[in-house]
Amino acid sequence: MLDWKVYYDRYCGDNAPLYELLSIHSRSVADKALAIVRSHPELGADAEFVEEAAMLHDIGIYLTNAAPIHCFGSEPYICHGYLGAELLRREGLPRHALVCERHTGTGLSLEEIVKRGLPIPHRDMMPVSVEETVICFADKFYSKTRPEEEKSIDAAIHSLAKFGEDGVNRFRGWCERFL
Repeated sequence: MLDWKVYYDRYCGDNAPLYELLSIHSRSVADKALAIVRSHPELGADAEFVEEAAMLHDIGIYLTNAAPIHCFGSEPYICHGYLGAELLRREGLPRHALVCERHTGTGLSLEEIVKRGLPIPHRDMMPVSVEETVICFADKFYSKTRPEEEKSIDAAIHSLAKFGEDGVNRFRGWCERFL
């Protein structure tokens, strides 16, 4: 089992409030994702990888400028996924990196990135594997402003509305598949 704390120490160790927030949020996401994996053995998901990747999916937030959640970097928050992916690729964790890159909203298609003028690389960033999808789905139930509170399905849908109807429809489909 990969020790995610090594990466928290490396990238957030000098920022105790961010370390704690990232730990709480990621543990909540990991626990929900693992519950889905356990209740759906037909998915054939790799539970150990799901836990590891869920604990690392937001590692790039420290590079963003989001003071209310203790992030004092220079990049827009929307960049945290691909930035975290770059970090994890450098760490030799390419599969974990894909989870970082593909968890924003319900994933971001190249078309959405271009259409919305997002300041992220122009490539498809949609979850592909079952593990990526389960983590992306579980993440929608937890915010970083209230990390210990699980959102209702309706609240998660409301939060996703800014990503457009496609994202909401993907989420609804995941609800049918995973809940």
